[in-house]
Amino acid sequence: MHRFFLRLHERLQLIIIASIVGLCGGVGSVALNRSLAAVFEWLDTLRGSWYSFLFPAVGAALSSIFLNQIARDGGGHGVPEVIYSISQRGGLLRFRSSFSRLIACLLTIASGGSAGPEAPVVISGASIGSNIGTYFRLKDRQRVIVVGCGAAAAIASIFNAPVTGIVFTLEAILGEWTAVNLIPVAIASVVGTEISRILQGNQIPFQYHAVAISPWNLGACLGLAALTAMGSVALIRTLRFIHRHAPKMIPITWVSAAAGGVLVGVIGLGFPSVLGEGYDVIRCMIAENYSASLLVLGLTVLTKILATSLTIGSGGSGGLFAPCLVIGSFTGQFYHRALVTALPSVSWAGGGYFALLGMAGVISGVLQAPMTGVFLVAEITGSYHFLISVVLVAVISVTVSHFFEPVSVYHQELVSRGELIKPRTDRQILSHLNVLELLETDCQIIHPEMRLKDLVSMIQHSHRNYFPVEDSQSGEFLGMIHLDDIRAYLFDPYLHDTILVEQVMDRDVPRVSLEDDLAYIFEVFDKTHSWSLPVVRDGKFIGLISKATILDHYRKELLVNEEI
Repeated sequence: MHRFFLRLHERLQLIIIASIVGLCGGVGSVALNRSLAAVFEWLDTLRGSWYSFLFPAVGAALSSIFLNQIARDGGGHGVPEVIYSISQRGGLLRFRSSFSRLIACLLTIASGGSAGPEAPVVISGASIGSNIGTYFRLKDRQRVIVVGCGAAAAIASIFNAPVTGIVFTLEAILGEWTAVNLIPVAIASVVGTEISRILQGNQIPFQYHAVAISPWNLGACLGLAALTAMGSVALIRTLRFIHRHAPKMIPITWVSAAAGGVLVGVIGLGFPSVLGEGYDVIRCMIAENYSASLLVLGLTVLTKILATSLTIGSGGSGGLFAPCLVIGSFTGQFYHRALVTALPSVSWAGGGYFALLGMAGVISGVLQAPMTGVFLVAEITGSYHFLISVVLVAVISVTVSHFFEPVSVYHQELVSRGELIKPRTDRQILSHLNVLELLETDCQIIHPEMRLKDLVSMIQHSHRNYFPVEDSQSGEFLGMIHLDDIRAYLFDPYLHDTILVEQVMDRDVPRVSLEDDLAYIFEVFDKTHSWSLPVVRDGKFIGLISKATILDHYRKELLVNEEI
């Protein structure tokens, strides 16, 4: 069976694997959804107790202990890990990530933590895809696509939204729209959605009855877009602040997670709507059944941003999709209530309309992915009736938020560490090469005490222009001799016996190591105007790396990418 599979055409292999990954991703999403509902319902009977504010702390602490001590996986929302694996590791992910994040997410959210189940199922589906790709011995570029298939299946099945799964993966995870990516990702997304529909029914998450949209409402979208952009920036910056400072204040990870959970529980005493994933609250707002004052709505937006940042930033496990939707819906309701108060004579659309637009605005601004916001809102409501309004809010929101936060919440961690490599760029292509495979070791070593006539004899039988100089006793690399630097001496026989190598060698030649990436090495080439550089390890010369060799391999890698 395995041999038969390997004989198939590459694209047919990807289609088959995409179907398998879509099935697994759909099952994982449904399992997490049902588990969350069951545990949340079980704990619901205890939420009236005086100690219920401690539930988020207990859940976050258990989640942190499980991830860091038992599963030995990382906390947070996990999507940056998927993007990093695509960017720099050829799509390699640990198998344990396929289940560890689901369990940790269950502990965090069911206990009341302000997070969503989407990111954990994304990393779970991506991990399943990665390991299936490894089992079938796929090449790195194929495994990367399969990882994207897992992410698409997870998002599609959890929202019953196949187009959203496709768009989210191409826009936020893979970062490129190509036909070879689109086909397997679309298949995985559709399969994941169908599995979810078979097991849970074809349910539209948020039903909304379409209303007539007047020019006044379209004009009001501009103000809402600016407001959702501010909310997006506030969430990104608050989350980043807590993520950076929580480990400094409380170095023990599970204690930090518990402390964040206690604060979330305390916030939940005054604003219970901020607890958990919050989908029930969204349904109430869209159905126009949520009654709260303008002040309460505004405070709920701020407390939800703080609760989400405390949950994820302090060490809990969960995603940002659901919190973004909740923050967006509250922002939309707040904006609608403000419009009605300020201009009561205007016939405004209902609060549900503005809540949906707010969801699109915040999700687009936080993820820097406007198409994801547009199609998500359209699919989870089952209607494209107000598509113009959604596009308007999503595009303006992402444009404004991009001005203040140039990268998405998923990319900022990688950018800060210099680990984000965009697809189809020089750096991405060079990342597929390493110094060791480009090393040229057929160099003739010379010593500082050698006379010029000995070097001339070596030059006559060498095709090299560079000659490394080593200490004859210790073997330490001392410098280089370039043929151009000694050309004037070569044609004067009287100097051959009087000049030593140490007199004409370059002791300040720039050097690189095996650990340097090729992007950095190219910078050294450009700064020094060199064509070859010595590679040194522990003070010893181990070979040369030349610009010509790199460019030759670069061209071959380009040809490989064009065949994908």
